[in-house]
Amino acid sequence: MDRVLSGIRSTGQLHLGNYFGALRNFVKMQHDAECFFFIADYHSLTTHPDPRALHDNVRNALSEYLAAGLDPNVATIYVQSDVPEVAELSLLLGMHAYVGELERTASFKEKIRKHKDNINIGLLNYPVLMAADILLHRADKVPVGKDQEQHLELTRRFARRFNTLYEVDYFPESEAYNFGVELVKIPGLDGTGKMGKSEGNGIFLSDTDAEIRKKVMRAVTDSGPTTPDSPMSEPVANIFTLLKVVAPADKVTFFTEQYNSCKIRYGDLKRELAEDIIGVVAPIREKIEAIRSNDKYLHEVVCDGAERARRSAAKTVAGVREIMGIRRF
Repeated sequence: MDRVLSGIRSTGQLHLGNYFGALRNFVKMQHDAECFFFIADYHSLTTHPDPRALHDNVRNALSEYLAAGLDPNVATIYVQSDVPEVAELSLLLGMHAYVGELERTASFKEKIRKHKDNINIGLLNYPVLMAADILLHRADKVPVGKDQEQHLELTRRFARRFNTLYEVDYFPESEAYNFGVELVKIPGLDGTGKMGKSEGNGIFLSDTDAEIRKKVMRAVTDSGPTTPDSPMSEPVANIFTLLKVVAPADKVTFFTEQYNSCKIRYGDLKRELAEDIIGVVAPIREKIEAIRSNDKYLHEVVCDGAERARRSAAKTVAGVREIMGIRRF
């Protein structure tokens, strides 16, 4: 059975793009592979988050992923900082990572361009810590987005370098994993691009019904079609893409016919879209709120996850120490 690892941002909120993209595939995948999902709170420290908010961010992220379908009885779900072997393996891998190759990563260049007053070692070392996350469980597959492909390639390089240097076949060269399907790309509400937190164009799984209605009614459209069967502008096509994801087929057909016959009323379309989105989000939001307020359950989930993750991690680190010649007297 394949071992699959995926990190969860501790500072992010889940939006429809996450849910209909990778997350629903994670929920399916956890039953077909040995899966490790972790909340990457160490990684978030590179941007100096408010220490008063960090724990709540972790709680929120954990609650949202559990509510959306990750099952701690099936997959290993843990908080990165609860597994000290992460830091140790990052240190050991760093002995064979070179400053030049880290400085050349696109993400590091972008970060130092945007945050010239915060060029810290954590930013530079980010790919090494990410490699430690992956190699800690000797993962075969890692679901990654375009922005993380270079980091995964570095992980493969570090694994290959370690194996070659010590003449072993210890670390696998983890492969990028795309679930074997074309992921659904959910557009934002601003008329262009994909849905995202930083773009301010998203609908989050924690949004109230009123917030969803307000956001959808403000979504960008155009002045409407002037001739039958005219092509849709990008903003309108985006609205229809969202509708196809959340609404029944007959509703999509109805509004498509209304558009093609120049009878479309965007206000009606948006109102229907908002209610269909609420139909998806509301049950998940209720689960998020219930889980987030259940300290006992969250404690059990992270403690059990940390224990299971540490069993896997301890074996890996013990092997690395032995291979590198670090032995107890």
